[in-house]
Amino acid sequence: MGPYGSQTECHAAFAAMVSILDDQVGEILDLVTSLGLDDNTIIMFTSDNGPHLEGGADPDYFDSNGPFTGYKRDLYEGGIRVPMLVKWKNHIAAGSKTGHPSAFWDLMPTLADLLNIQVANATDGISFLPTLLSSSDQKKHEYLYWEFHEKGGRQALRKDDWKIVRYDIEKDPQGGIQLFNLKDDPSESRDLAKDHPERLEQLIQLMANARVPNDDFRFPGEN
Repeated sequence: MGPYGSQTECHAAFAAMVSILDDQVGEILDLVTSLGLDDNTIIMFTSDNGPHLEGGADPDYFDSNGPFTGYKRDLYEGGIRVPMLVKWKNHIAAGSKTGHPSAFWDLMPTLADLLNIQVANATDGISFLPTLLSSSDQKKHEYLYWEFHEKGGRQALRKDDWKIVRYDIEKDPQGGIQLFNLKDDPSESRDLAKDHPERLEQLIQLMANARVPNDDFRFPGEN
């Protein structure tokens, strides 16, 4: 495989791909129904990152990340927050929504929970099956942590509605940390680091604890 090929008509190409995707998802749903399997089939639809800029893509034109800042490879919400739709007839009410923060490492425990099997190895994931079933027994993460080792190195951590983001780690391993309140400011446009120093320090400590050094993925100053 080579790199993404740029499109001379990127807007038309994107619209065509979305239309084809919509048609093909519809075909899958129709087939499941026609086979009489919709009472016993769970369908999940999601993405692994926010909108990308490769291949001449123009996410700003389509407002692909809505109110959120950033794109694929960013650790702002526009790069990591993605939609997830789940269809499970007679279990999930049509049109229902949840604000439960989750991540892809929760998917395996959720599928294991659905199948009533044990995950063989310990993971950081938490099953979100209770959320799918509108149960009040949903366990929550103490925090969610991300790191990215391109573009100068990046980290982010979210706890409840609060989130810190650190960019350019190779240049400044200890500095440049921003603090946001996602409930009041989902677009991450107002850095509150100077206004809430105690909150900032708490999240920095959590980030230090969350970071697991790895021989293949190192930040400056790590042995």
